Amino acid sequence: MPDIDVSAEKQIKLVINRIHNLPTPPIVFTQVNKVLNNPDTSAYQIGSIISEDPALTAKVLKLTNSAFYGLPRTVTSVKQAIVILGLDAVRSLVLSASVFETFSKQGNIDKDYLDSFWRHSLSVGFMSRIIFRTKSFPSFLEAEESFSAGLLHDIGKIVIFSHLPNEFKQIREIFKNNPKEDYCAIEEQVLGFNHALVGSFLAQKWNLSDELATAIKYHHNPEEDDSDNITTYVIHLSNYLSQISEQENSLSNENNTYCSPIAWEKLGVKPDQEEQLIQTLQAEYMKAETFLNMARGD
Repeated sequence: MPDIDVSAEKQIKLVINRIHNLPTPPIVFTQVNKVLNNPDTSAYQIGSIISEDPALTAKVLKLTNSAFYGLPRTVTSVKQAIVILGLDAVRSLVLSASVFETFSKQGNIDKDYLDSFWRHSLSVGFMSRIIFRTKSFPSFLEAEESFSAGLLHDIGKIVIFSHLPNEFKQIREIFKNNPKEDYCAIEEQVLGFNHALVGSFLAQKWNLSDELATAIKYHHNPEEDDSDNITTYVIHLSNYLSQISEQENSLSNENNTYCSPIAWEKLGVKPDQEEQLIQTLQAEYMKAETFLNMARGD
């Protein structure tokens, strides 16, 4: 894939800044994200902020009590969820619920495409957490935050879809006729930039961590990440393994999968572990119905 140069960076910022209704997170998410950066923040403070938004509270509790976490008893308050799951997990859930709420309101997005998009995004998020939990990585992002990075890795596609529909249609048409061509290369041909750069810029606009934004930006070309952010490699490998899994189940609409050999080496994961990781992902994904329903806006 061609290098992303400074001129492309300026171009994407100009384009996105012209999109006046660029999706913004709920106010409560912004407040939570801000106070969580304070090491003295307590579970009581976080719970109080989230509880100010009844709809968000309901979604966080719904996700907390889903089969995915498999808790032995029902959690009835956000404060209780924080005590049981921890601050990182609850921040991940707040971000997930906020993202689902924000983008499910993009009424001009084709429902079938959106469903396929969230299935893949959740798959990458789950795989990221699986990989993180099998290794002890020296990273600023923990396992729960790696789930968020995986969930958001392709979020730039939704921005392009909803705000640059003509260009998106052109991109999809070219890809349909040239399925073996690199999807990012087609985006760059049409737009001058790709969805990874759009997603990274959106993450910055949402004041998400630099590590998360970097992982989104370089998830297709991790070797270009000068920061050597281990999460970038986690998302890259997770994206690859998720696409392989989706192809096995005839769920993928993109068949140009690629994994940088450096990713296996950096993560200390061997290619012969691929099938085992995919089987673990498929087992985890069976517990994801609550996440998927929320992403659909149900």
